[in-house]
Parts: sequence; structure tokens; C-alpha cells
Amino acid sequence: MAAEELYPEYWEADVVLRDGSTGHLRPISPADADAVQAFHMSQSQDSIYLRFFTYKSSLSERELKRFTEVDYVSRVAFVVTRGGRIIGIGRYDRLDDPEEAEVAFNIADAYQGRGLGSILLEHLAAAARENGIQRFTAEVLPENRKMITVFAEAGYEVDRRFDDGVVELSFDIDPTDRSRAVMESREHRAEARSMQTLLTPSSVAVIGASRSWGSVGYSLLEHIVEGGFTGPVAGVNPEAFELNGMVAYGSIGEVPGPVDLAVIAVPYESVLAVVEECGRAGVKSLLVATAGFAENDGEGLARQRELVHSARSYGMRVVGPASLGIINTDPAVRLNASMAPALPRPGGLGLFSQSAAIGVMLHAAAARRALGLSSGLSAGNRADVSGNDAMQYWEDDPRTRAVALYLESVGNPRKFSRIARRLSRMKPVIVAKSDVMGLQLPPGHAVRTTQAPGGALDAMLRQSGVIRVETTEQLMDVAQIVVGQPIPGGSGVAVFSNSLALGKVVADAAQAQDLDVVRLNAHLDLDAGQSVALPELKAALTEALEDATVHSLILTLIPAVGLTSEQILPVLAECGSAAGKPVVACFTGVLDSAEQLEGLVSGDEAGTGVPCFSSPGGAVSALAAVVRYSRWRQAEHGVFAEPAGVNEDDAATLLTSVLSGIRDVGLRRLDGEQTGRLLGSYGINVLRSIPFETTEEAVLAADAVGWPVALKTVDENLRHRLDFGGVRLNVPDAASLRAGVEAMRNELRIFGAPGLEVQTMAPAGQACVLRAIEDPLLGPVVSFGMAGDAVNLLDDWAHGIPPLTTVDAAELVRTPRASRRLFGYQGLPPVNVAALEDLLLRVALLKDRHPEIALLQFNPVLVSPDGLAVLNAEVSVGNPQQRTDSARRALRD
Repeated sequence: MAAEELYPEYWEADVVLRDGSTGHLRPISPADADAVQAFHMSQSQDSIYLRFFTYKSSLSERELKRFTEVDYVSRVAFVVTRGGRIIGIGRYDRLDDPEEAEVAFNIADAYQGRGLGSILLEHLAAAARENGIQRFTAEVLPENRKMITVFAEAGYEVDRRFDDGVVELSFDIDPTDRSRAVMESREHRAEARSMQTLLTPSSVAVIGASRSWGSVGYSLLEHIVEGGFTGPVAGVNPEAFELNGMVAYGSIGEVPGPVDLAVIAVPYESVLAVVEECGRAGVKSLLVATAGFAENDGEGLARQRELVHSARSYGMRVVGPASLGIINTDPAVRLNASMAPALPRPGGLGLFSQSAAIGVMLHAAAARRALGLSSGLSAGNRADVSGNDAMQYWEDDPRTRAVALYLESVGNPRKFSRIARRLSRMKPVIVAKSDVMGLQLPPGHAVRTTQAPGGALDAMLRQSGVIRVETTEQLMDVAQIVVGQPIPGGSGVAVFSNSLALGKVVADAAQAQDLDVVRLNAHLDLDAGQSVALPELKAALTEALEDATVHSLILTLIPAVGLTSEQILPVLAECGSAAGKPVVACFTGVLDSAEQLEGLVSGDEAGTGVPCFSSPGGAVSALAAVVRYSRWRQAEHGVFAEPAGVNEDDAATLLTSVLSGIRDVGLRRLDGEQTGRLLGSYGINVLRSIPFETTEEAVLAADAVGWPVALKTVDENLRHRLDFGGVRLNVPDAASLRAGVEAMRNELRIFGAPGLEVQTMAPAGQACVLRAIEDPLLGPVVSFGMAGDAVNLLDDWAHGIPPLTTVDAAELVRTPRASRRLFGYQGLPPVNVAALEDLLLRVALLKDRHPEIALLQFNPVLVSPDGLAVLNAEVSVGNPQQRTDSARRALRD
């Protein structure tokens, strides 16, 4: 077979280096011979010696042929390129032991220390595992400390041996908890660094800057200059000599000195050429404000992909296209590369949006509420930089106290979940999304859509610990609390008011939101004048906040004679600050439009203040959302435990064998024997059942499985329906079985005479159903519910996205409304919930590790006080798409 036919294109990936720049990783091909030779000849004598244990000025034709002609199975090599030049090579060659391969690397001198060796090792290990290789070996000279460090710090258990002047290393390449943690840590540092380059540039150039007032190029240049950007700014326009009082340059290549950020506002047709010019000029990052890539059917998306591919090939990250811009209020930066007319006030909120329209709405809402930003980013069509990248940056940014994202689409939800779960343990993450996100795509967004059950995406967000809201206003309601106040330590709330009716309404609303109203004071007297009322108010608030059972306080007032909100709020701020507890205020019935009734008031330079609301309902709902987040952050999150009795290799071998004959995207359902072997490799046993044709075969089958038996139809829609005669239970002997077979066949004749089977009787218990699918967007999705009408008619499902922790599994069991039947209901004994949680963890692990499993369903699972039994299992497999979050570090394509 020709090399081009073997070439695994799906192994190609854009990767982020340690310094935040990008490179393109791909399998090597025979066409790379000249580039490999050029790479070799550019290396220093020391680098060549460390790689080949001798010096050679050039590679022979035979060596080039061997290095570039590989079979992508037993011999694999990857190259990383930048600007069309090779900057790193990694390869493995299978040894005599078919499960072992020797690995080697060669990194360009100018790119050493940027993490290329670690990236190549991750991708080589993933390819090797795909090809049945379990172990890597390497021979390294003792003085090659950099390469020894790559292996030692990869997270694998490395064996070392010194022999004949060479360090011999060997290690298993199956991912371990430590290797996964190392990969995530490196990914985090690299992507955070790439965002730091974007958000803290030392110099900016606006390409397409214009002298026409009101144009995008004019506005962007003006806003950067007027915002007080602390570095040099250049305007690029080949038709202008002067821009905004500055000398204009004809091209980016003419701008003196390095350019960290290029803001592109040229016509749609010129964008690709400008990106290429920026790459050749050494620009580090791009912000593309130009729109138009969402139109023209597939042509715009194709040009958008070409834009990103070109930028990444030169090491540049891209915000946009169709971006509203980026903002950084840090006094050391003061960057307003956006269409916002003024730099927002500094504060603690990191704000992410996608389309420019939503970005405008969010920035306007934040400005109205005096809610300060640490930085903000509008991703536009999010062709490259996404919310995942922004979260990586904000996790480390000391100026960001909370993160808010408005998502119109999500490209890598598994990675989002992983990052958000980690970030949420440190800082609140607020997410607003529409109900159709994942089902439909906005114009210009080239990502997958979901086929998962409704609620699965929301379940992923809950697992991640984010604060889920519906609208922009709700997002800002929550944001002003988490930015302006400390996180509450519990659910106890004190409600203060100068109206008995209003105080009672707010207290009732708080209780309806699962807040514990431990104090209610609706008798505040604020009509005695500020000299009397304010000290009394301060004393009452201080006493309440000193109560250990009070974790937050809501002050809700109607207008008082002689007092304004401006006089009351400093008292509330002082009391809250002294107690270290959150306080919120709600002023209703105020007619004076000059008073600020919404937003952060009495704030300081750090962007904190008292969150004010004009609606008591909005105040309570926002505080309740923050309290739920506080509970999540304080709760035990469990561990990613592997149950006993799991044999991943046996399952993989079986699936490989079954899938060997599947060449398309169709599915194949496993037979009973294959299903039993697959599930058995993960410690899951299915109650034995035997189909039959004659009554005598039925008796023999019953003898084999053991009396008493259940007699069932094999029809999936009838096998659990006692009312339709699809099942008979506790058949005690052969005579009863013979009679039952005849009777059942008569009853089922109207349904087409489906086949029958006998099965061992399971102990009586509650019937559950468990389902797992492979979704194009979310990857593995596990669903649980109580069998029967609860799921069939009421859609009473709970969903989880593997990997699941022990706590995730416990919550999954308890989420369906009908799950109360498991814990003792109407006199029935509670069942063995621990056994059910163990089964969920095994299914989640099986589905997470084997994306080939397209559908797995247990219906029913009978759970009794003593254990559980899986009565029926269905498994279908197919050739899966590459998951959005794979075992190799890579940017979204």
C-alpha cells in the first residue's frame, strides 16, 4: 500500500509550546527528506553528537530514506514545524518484543527548552498504544540531561540502567494518574502563557487603521491610544502617511521593533495575506476584528480554517475572527483593543464572550452596574482562542477573583469540564448559555453538535462546579456578589427590612431557594433621622453578623424619611467588611432616578463594594446561587477510583477483534457471548439467560440456569411487560414451564410471535435502567433512572459525563425524582445503593476508556437490599470519531 494511503492524517495537531507560541505536529512522510536534511545540517555539533552518539555533517540518502519512510505502525515519526521548517523530530521503532519500542528525539537548537520533547513524547505514546505497544526504551548519553529530564518528568515510572557509557531508560506508556497530571499541568502553563502574550502585549500594531471617523480600524486605533496603552502603538495603512497623529506604516514588516499583538481590521478578502505577512514579520498574536467568515456557505469557514492554520504555522494564536476585541485594565498594561469606547473600570471579573453582539451587551451591563473587569475577551467566531484558553489564564491571574462566560457554542466540553472543575475550586466560574447550545451552531462556529439526551450538557456544568445562569442579567447579578463580597461560609442568612410585609416576602423567597433564614428583623426603624437611625442600624447589623449561624445578610428596604441609599450603604459595607461575610442590599420603591440601585456601590479601588439590587427576587436568587456554589466548593468531591477486577486489555482486545470488520460508521451489536466477555472484563456480570425453540429445550435451559426461572420474550419492548404477557416470574418446575410457554405464545401471537428465553430468577428489588452512549460533542455520557414510566413517560433521568468520581456516582443515583424508592419508600426496605454506585463507576470507566462502545444499556437492573442483578444488557460498537479531549495535547482543530 502506498505511503499516502497509510498516512494517518488524524494524528496531525496544532500544539502550544511552553512559551505560549504554537507549532504544527504531524506524522513524517517521504516528502520531508529535504526538510529533514536541512534540519540536521542546521543543528550544532553538540546536538548531533547527543542524538547520534557521533558527529555527521549530513545524512546519507539511506539514512534519509529510513528516517522518512515509515509504516505508521511499527515505525512512527512525528515532526513539529514552524513556518514550514522542521523544529523537532520524535520517533519510535518497534523492537523484537512486539509490545516494546525504542524512542528518540531531536530538537532544533533554537527551540530547546520550550517543551517540544514532552509534546512529542505524549503523541508518540498515544500512537504507540493505538498500535499495541506498551513500553518505550531509550538510550541516552549521560551528558544529555535535557532528554533525561523529559523522560523523568513525564509522569511515568522510569527504570534507569547505566551500561557501557550509556543511560538505558525504559517505562510503561499506559497513562498513570501522575502522567495525566503532568500533561494537564504542562497544558495549563503553555496555554496560560499564550493568553498572557495576548492580553499583556508590549507593543501593538493596528493593520487597517483608518483616518475615516467611525470605521472599525479608526475606532480600534483610537481606543488603544485613548485608553492609555503603556507600550508602543503603530498604525498600518499603505494609503496613509499619518494616523491619529502618528506616522503610518505601509506594511507590518516596516514597523520598527517587534510587534507582540497585531489587530487586523482589513477587508475580508485581504485577511489571509495580512496574516501571512504578520507571520513572516514575527508577530506573536493576532486579533482579527474583520467579519464575513460566517457567510458564503462553506467558503467562509474554509477561509477561516486557512486563517488559523496559517497563523499557527508561524506560532501565532488568533482571537476571532469577528471579535469585539480584548481588554486588560491592569495599570501596567491598560489595553483597550476593542470597540468599547473607553477602558472599563478596573476590577476582579474576567469576562469572556463569543459573538460581538453578546460582548456589547455584557460590557454595557457591567458598566451600568459599576462592575470592574480585570480583563475581557470576545472570541468572535472562536476559530482558535476559546473560553478554555481564557480560563487557563484567569486561573493564575491574581487580579481576577471571579470568571464569567457567555457561551453560544462549546468546542471541547470535556476539556472545559476538566479546567472548570479545577478553577471553580479556587474562583467562582459563572456560565450563561442558551438552552439550544450544543444542538445548534451560531454562524461561523465550526464545532460539533451534540446528540446526547437533554440535560446532559447541564449535568456536565453541574459536575464542574460552575454557577449556571440563564441570562445576561442573571450573570451580572451573581458576578457583583462574588466580585464585591466574600464567599459565604454556609446557607444561614439574616434578613433585615423596615417593612414587615417586605421582610416576610424576602424570607419566604430565601427559604424557597434552600437558604436557611436564621434571623428575620423586619422592624427596623429608620424614620428617626440619620443621627439616630444609622447607629441603631449599625448595631443591629453587627450583632446579626457576629452570630456564627449567620453566613450572609440581605438588607431590603422601602424608602425611609430623611435617609438615602448613599447614607445607608457605607454602614452596610463597614459591617460586612468587619465580619468578613457577604452582605447585599435591595432598595425598592425608590423613584429618584439619580440614585444607583443596581450594581456595586461604595466600592474601592480593588473593585469590591456592596451589591445592590432593585428587585428582591433578583437579590435572593443571586445569593442562593452563590451559596450553592459555596456548598459545592466545601463539599467532598470524591476520587477517580478504579474498582477491583478491571482488565482493560481484555476489553480492548475484544473490541479490536469485533471492529476489525467494520469499515464504515455503522454499528454492530455484540452477541450474548461477546457482551458477557466485555462486561466481565470490568467486573460486571449479567444474569444468565438461554433462548429456546421448543418446550423441551426450555426445560433443559431451566435445568442449566437453575430453578425457579423467569420466562420472557426476547422482544425488547415486551420483555418487562407483565400486563402484555411478556414475562412470567418464579416458574417452579418443568410442568409449569411447559404450560407457561404455550400460554405465553398464545398471548404474544398478536405481536408477531417473538422468541422466548428462560433466565435465573433474581431477588426481588427496585428496577433501574442504566444507559451509556458516545456523543460526538460530549464524548461518553452515562444516564441513570428508575425503570418503567419514570423514564419512559416522565423522562426522569440523571446524566453524568465520565470520568466520574465516587461523589459524582452517588449524586447520579440520587438525582432522579423517583430514586426515593431506593432509600425506603412506603414501607419498602432500602436497597444496596453502594452496589449500584459501584456498577455506575464500572460502566463510566468502561465507557470512558473505550469510545468504540457506541451504546450500552442495562434494562433492567434489579437492586435489592443484598445486592443487584443485571437482567439484560445490550452493547453496540462502531468506529468512533476522535474525541474532543484526547490523550494527546492539541489545540482544537
